[in-house]
Parts: sequence; structure tokens; C-alpha cells
Amino acid sequence: MPHTIIDAWAQHPTQQFLSDPIFDSLKRWTGQTGPIPKIPIEATLAVMDQAGVSKSLLSAWWGPRGPMITNDEVAAWVAAAPGHFKGICSVNLYRPMAAVRELRRCVKELGFVGLRILPWLWGLPPDDRRYYPLYAECCELGVPFCLQVGHAGPLCASEPGRPIPYLDHVALEFPELTIVGGHIGYPWTDEMIALATKYENVFIDTSAYKSKRYPVSLVSYMRGHGRRKVLFGSNYPMITPGACLKDLDALGLDDEATGLFLAGNAARVFGLA
Repeated sequence: MPHTIIDAWAQHPTQQFLSDPIFDSLKRWTGQTGPIPKIPIEATLAVMDQAGVSKSLLSAWWGPRGPMITNDEVAAWVAAAPGHFKGICSVNLYRPMAAVRELRRCVKELGFVGLRILPWLWGLPPDDRRYYPLYAECCELGVPFCLQVGHAGPLCASEPGRPIPYLDHVALEFPELTIVGGHIGYPWTDEMIALATKYENVFIDTSAYKSKRYPVSLVSYMRGHGRRKVLFGSNYPMITPGACLKDLDALGLDDEATGLFLAGNAARVFGLA
């Protein structure tokens, strides 16, 4: 019987988002050239349907130069297909009080289910003081804090994405905070596994990686005592969910571990009934 699939990290590819020069290195890797067309939300739904994804968590993006995908854009896409999408908000890390108010608005008024900030985009590791008001508010609202862990694909410093010591400090100081580290943490995947093992509320998502590229240590963790700790993610449009899942059977996960990875863990972590 096919498993339900929840994609824990995706973006709808708007022209403004894909045109940002920060992604030039990624375009070079993937061979993307030429003008970027306007892509309707129906195209993202079609990509999900082709991969058997029932729900995608669509992320807003905010960086030092402003929003790249706004929270209200995400809210409009969720409203257009509420059975298929949930929103993950982003905020201006340089304006902590405005950021807290925006996070509160997104969760309480727009129905978003988490906050995502990318440390490499800001050049600030997650134990920087600017994050801390947001961690407190995530705890009060009962929503996860999501971030990228591991090296930065764009041409930015990777050090803010190293799990230990930065994320270790956060998990220790905010034991109530649910943390989801996306992009598996490579080349520090073992550090991320160590944190997910050490802390009850720390999780990993596999976005930006095809299943055949998961490190051996991560696959072993998913098969065994980490089966409730790893969430499927694609990072669409960088990689389609179908491409990410193509070689899933080769991982040797049993039926329980497969179901938890594809949907069960995300449903529990993000409160998706």
C-alpha cells in the first residue's frame, strides 16, 4: 500500500525568487540558463502529484535585503490549495520585535506551522542573540524553528550552518523548542545525528538531497533508533520530490521507518492532522 508523503521543505518558484543573484552558483550546478518564466501555482501542484506528495510545507524567504518570497504570497498559495499546502514563515532577523510580531501574525492569523531562517543567508549562526526572541515566541506558539544545517550551496560562508557548537547551544538553552535542521548537515551530518540523538526536540530533514546521496550514517540512523527523527524534504524547485524519492527502496528501510520518514514524523513535528 502506498505511503502518504509530506514534503517538509519546498518553495513555489517565483520569478523574483529564482532571479536572485545569490542562486547563480546553484544554477551553474544544475545547468539552468535563459530567462525565468512565470510559473503558476498549478505547476507546483502538478510536480507534487507526479511524486505522490499529498502536502508540501511552502517556505517564505527573508534575507538582509528584504523578502524574497513574502509571507503573504505563501498565505495566498495555501488559500488556493489548503489541502495541499501549509505555510512556513520567515522574518527580518535584524528587527527582532517586528520579527516576533510577524511570526505571531503568521501563526495566529494565517495558520502557518513553523518559522524558517537560513543562517548562511544572514551570516549569523543560530546561537546569535538576534534569534533568541524568536525562539521564545516559537515556544509560546508551539511551532518548530526550521533552519539549514551543513554547507551553503550559494556562495556564502558555510560556518553558520555547522551544528556543533552553534545549534547545540540553542537546543541546550531552549529545551522546549522544536528544531528541524534541513539539508542533512553535510559535511557535518554526524554532528546533526548526534544532536538529534541527544535532544528530544531536534530533528533532521533530507531536503536538497536525493535519497541515493544520503550518507551511510544517516541511512543507518533512519533504519534504527533515529526512525522517528528524520523527515522527508525536497527543497523544490532545486530538486523535485520525485527525483529525491527515486531510489528510496534502495535504502532498506522497513515499512514502519518508511512511513515515519515520508509523513509520520512531519505530521507529528508540525502538528498536521
